[in-house]
Amino acid sequence: MRHGPLRTILLVEDSPVDAEMTVDALRDANLANPVVHVEDGVDCMDWLYARGAFAHRQGDDPAVVLLDIKMPRMNGLEVLTQMRADDRFRRTPVVILSSSREESDLVHSWDLGVNAYVIKPVDVEQFFQAVRTLGQFWGVLNQAPDSE
Repeated sequence: MRHGPLRTILLVEDSPVDAEMTVDALRDANLANPVVHVEDGVDCMDWLYARGAFAHRQGDDPAVVLLDIKMPRMNGLEVLTQMRADDRFRRTPVVILSSSREESDLVHSWDLGVNAYVIKPVDVEQFFQAVRTLGQFWGVLNQAPDSE
């Protein structure tokens, strides 16, 4: 069992409105985990590898990555592909939070090893409930196995 500081929830979302709603829903779930928001896949990879603007970041790898698919510069599926190709991030829980209902995105996400795929509901309360549930599970209750 892991003890010590709570690990970060990394939110990768290019929509300021969706990012704010996600952070509000996580706070509403009474999660103590810090939430870091980056706006696209390039910033996500820089944060994960502590490079560029995030070269001086401190702390562990994230407890979970909440990842949008449709983003500029590097999309969520490209991020997921790179994470799963690296032993360091192969077991990091990744949850797709996307408005995409395209079957190809869903299938590709599962093929790449996503842990959950949540289609962002249009209804704000449903969205809040989905994110609260995800945050409680991935941020608090679930723990990835230690890498060997």
